[in-house]
Amino acid sequence: MPMSPVSRALTGERWIRPEPSAGPMPPVDHIRYDLLAQEALRGVVRRVLSDVARDGLPGDHHFYISFDTRAPGVRLSQRMREQYPEDMTIVLQHQFWDLNVTEHAVEVGLSFGGVPEKLLIPFSAMKGFFDPSVKFGLQFDLGTPEEEPELDGVQDTEASAPVPLAGAKGSKASAPKLRGAASEPAVASAGGSDEKPEGEPSSGGAEVVRLDVFRKK
Repeated sequence: MPMSPVSRALTGERWIRPEPSAGPMPPVDHIRYDLLAQEALRGVVRRVLSDVARDGLPGDHHFYISFDTRAPGVRLSQRMREQYPEDMTIVLQHQFWDLNVTEHAVEVGLSFGGVPEKLLIPFSAMKGFFDPSVKFGLQFDLGTPEEEPELDGVQDTEASAPVPLAGAKGSKASAPKLRGAASEPAVASAGGSDEKPEGEPSSGGAEVVRLDVFRKK
């Protein structure tokens, strides 16, 4: 005859009640659709920048590009690394030159404080891409270093010294191919809206947005 719980307690017998079932385990995504989707969307950015490199910016389109300055393959001068040790957001709208897009990275010339710089930004380092003219934006999770592809021929080094812009006596052939007028560094609105960064246009340099306008709320 089975013993009652009271009898078990009196005789010192341990009574262990089984834990309730935790339910079925969540499915494991072995295909990693999230990574495939991000790679496909990086392809959208690659296509857009390739078209701009060939034809220039159409209409009122312009781009905010946010990236991790510490990511593998990013190439900046030591001056820019010290000023932006973690991340930065540039604006391709007014003055830039030598825009070159490859399968893995984008290279562009910008002027910061009157000093020309060359930036190399791997697509795997991009945190966000935003076109305020049509309110279109993409945000990327950088993931772990193991998930990031290696870039052939691209090293995570300091960029070479910038070549000064041609002066009044310089030939047109020696000057970079510029696209419009430049703006000084500015701060974007916190919400990542389509408002232009504050600051009046000048001939000083490219726009740099210090706030991460692509951060999730």
